[in-house]
Amino acid sequence: MALQAAIAGLKSQSGSGLGLSMARLFASAAASPSIKVEVMPYKVHRIEAPSNVVETNVEELMGFYKLMYKMRRMEIAADMMYKAKFIRGFCHLYDGQEAVLTGIEAAITLKDSIITSYRDHCQHISRGGSVVSLMAELMGKQEGATKGLGGSMHIYNRKHNFYGGNGIVGAQIPLGAGIALAHKYKGEPNVCITMYGDGAANQGQKYEALNMAGLWNLPVIFVCENNHYGMGTAEWRAAKSPNFYTRGDYIPGIKVDGMDVLAVKNAVAFAKAYSLANGPIVMEMDTYRYHGHSMSDPGSTYRTRDEINAMRTERDPIERVKKLLLNNGVDAAELKKFDKEVKKEVDDAVEQAKQGKIPPLPWLWRNMYVEPLGAGMRGVLPDEYHVPAFDPDYKS
Repeated sequence: MALQAAIAGLKSQSGSGLGLSMARLFASAAASPSIKVEVMPYKVHRIEAPSNVVETNVEELMGFYKLMYKMRRMEIAADMMYKAKFIRGFCHLYDGQEAVLTGIEAAITLKDSIITSYRDHCQHISRGGSVVSLMAELMGKQEGATKGLGGSMHIYNRKHNFYGGNGIVGAQIPLGAGIALAHKYKGEPNVCITMYGDGAANQGQKYEALNMAGLWNLPVIFVCENNHYGMGTAEWRAAKSPNFYTRGDYIPGIKVDGMDVLAVKNAVAFAKAYSLANGPIVMEMDTYRYHGHSMSDPGSTYRTRDEINAMRTERDPIERVKKLLLNNGVDAAELKKFDKEVKKEVDDAVEQAKQGKIPPLPWLWRNMYVEPLGAGMRGVLPDEYHVPAFDPDYKS
């Protein structure tokens, strides 16, 4: 019943700028024969599990494939640009985890909110941003998603309810509860997807947020992306109980195969319906990152290459959807053609971003002080400080 309620609610919001939403995907279902797929059964805590038989169609699967493949190519390009020193500082890549975000977006609308950690590049794309603006931001250019002021960890899109990457581990979790409170206060039929990793799952502020969300029945879905390594520490070495979906205690939880976009879509639709009617729910997405924790981490000192290769071979989310498409009549040549188009789009975006402009020095104080009063900001080099003049174009 909860899943049917979610679908009905999403259909009622169609036509309101949903982007990659379930409403649009269900609208396409009538144009294509339905495909039923059995996904891995869900594990649950204090709640009845949804069905693990998911309906889809070729159009929806193509949408999933295109979005995930674009995410993958984009992150590979970011890796190359970092190694070529066009991107500096912190940089956390999402390749391997694409099914989590793609499935989430398929089950919600752009009126629902998303907040996440510093691994935030793909959220910018799924929330309607361009590859060019992402690459420009990573390179610190003023044409970037946050004007070159945020960098990799602080991408943000208020227009489409993406409340950013957050650089402090776990800090986004109480913020997500606050966004959900705003939805409830305004009487909006929307939820806040609050994403964090298994490394942040032991943070004290998470449990404070869970408690308040439970007390106030806030429409928040706490999504733990369990990629099994918090930086270089395996989950079982950091958590006494690595069953993160059960750790809301009094709050229901559900564990999902996060490498299967259909399993994610189905579970998040279920969770959204539950959350709007009853309050918070915890979701654990069993997923895997192919890169290291960040670009400074080779990702091979605490796990074997055999483990990584096995995940790529057996559970890759893009290959899973590709296989479904091929088995349901899509020509391999069509997919190959699309792959080439995306590669060109990403390559062109990289070259365009390289031509962008570095933000002027007065922008260093934007969104902090209207008048910096001569204060200095530390630069990259030792003993380097910038004392920017007042920005005459600043609007508070």
